[in-house]
Amino acid sequence: MNKDPFKEYIKQSEPNKRDKGYAWHTAIGLQAVDGLKPSKYLIDMAIKNIEGDISINEAQELLNTYYEENPKVDTDDRTEEADKVAVRIAKILSEKAFSFTPNEYISIHKKLFTGIYGHAGKLRDYNITKKEWVLNGATVLYGSASELRATLDYDFAEEKKFSYKNMSMEEIIHHLAIFVSRLWQIHVFGEGNTRTTAVFFIKYLRTLGFGATNDIFAENAWYFRNALVRANYNDLKNGVYETTEYLELFLRNLLLDEKNELHNRSMHISGMFEEVDIEGEEVDIENAKVDIQNRLLSYSDMISEKTINHALEIFAKCGKEDYFGRTIVEDITGLKSSGASKLIKLLVDSKVIVPITGHGKGKYRFQ
Repeated sequence: MNKDPFKEYIKQSEPNKRDKGYAWHTAIGLQAVDGLKPSKYLIDMAIKNIEGDISINEAQELLNTYYEENPKVDTDDRTEEADKVAVRIAKILSEKAFSFTPNEYISIHKKLFTGIYGHAGKLRDYNITKKEWVLNGATVLYGSASELRATLDYDFAEEKKFSYKNMSMEEIIHHLAIFVSRLWQIHVFGEGNTRTTAVFFIKYLRTLGFGATNDIFAENAWYFRNALVRANYNDLKNGVYETTEYLELFLRNLLLDEKNELHNRSMHISGMFEEVDIEGEEVDIENAKVDIQNRLLSYSDMISEKTINHALEIFAKCGKEDYFGRTIVEDITGLKSSGASKLIKLLVDSKVIVPITGHGKGKYRFQ
């Protein structure tokens, strides 16, 4: 989404178009936290809404009709989810109504994911772990299922009584980073926590007097998620400490229009990204894996952890010597044919793998 049309609308002097452009740009960009990409149909419809040709409600109805008439066949294809959640986020961001309560937070999840997740608007009743790319496969310790509501209520109560009076902007940003990272760490829902937290947080920032109508969320959604992860992870034995420094850089760009560089690779706990020589000669297996991750993230900051893991799974099986095709990718990753084809195209475009000849059509190997 780097060359999208919405950036021009954000720069517009006409408030209505600017605000709609921001809402859509953010809504579409936020899908990247789960590695999702909306369709061209949605983008075309969003532009019609910004231009005033259709209302947001009409856009939503058109989208629902489109997917009724064009039902998805491939279960790995989550474009419908990306489209529907994006239009719902744009709608919520366009509304003025907001209340700083746990029920509002839960309500946003329900509005975003009804018809997509069976647990929309419901607190999870099971404990979870998630392998994080930025943690080299480790997981954050998320809230215990038995304590979710109590923890949520406590965090909201503490923030509600907190006073920002006489605080410097640095202190305000530090406190906001702590609040949003703790809210996210509870992870009250089975899925969709980051998108829900981002939408709620943007609405809350408005009540504090921050416009935040720029492209920071839209273009750095995965950075936002990884920064939340780093704010909630300790591995003291290996010298890794939870830190809000990355989140604060993000917020300084968002709220103060600073231009701090936001790179996912700078947050990886290995600290190896800047050291790997991509064109080097002999590298061991671990460095080769970091090389692959680095190539993918250099190609796009929005590539999902799941996609990176699929690439590493293929490398673990095939190495640099063995060649492979789509069928082998399907077997290794569990992807359907269309998903495997998309993964192969991404790996070729990012120069992680190269096509080879002499072994039949559609064969590749790692660089």
